[in-house]
Amino acid sequence: MAALTGRMAIAAREGDWNGLARLETQCVLQASAAKAGVPALEGEQRKRKIDLLKQMMANDRAVRDVTEPWMGQLDRALSAAH
Repeated sequence: MAALTGRMAIAAREGDWNGLARLETQCVLQASAAKAGVPALEGEQRKRKIDLLKQMMANDRAVRDVTEPWMGQLDRALSAAH
């Protein structure tokens, strides 16, 4: 999922909304699979898992940094059209 969220951040920065949507769908599918249960980890594996979670959170922030202003512009444009 960390790799997917990284690709999502790139797609958002490039304005590739179709690519972002496809990657988001893939990410949702992987997240659903993880809900079935992930074994508890220890040591280096636990540290790696934490690092990946931090990376995914940073990628999510990068996507939102691009999409939130864009969504605000879209909302304003749609409001002005009515």
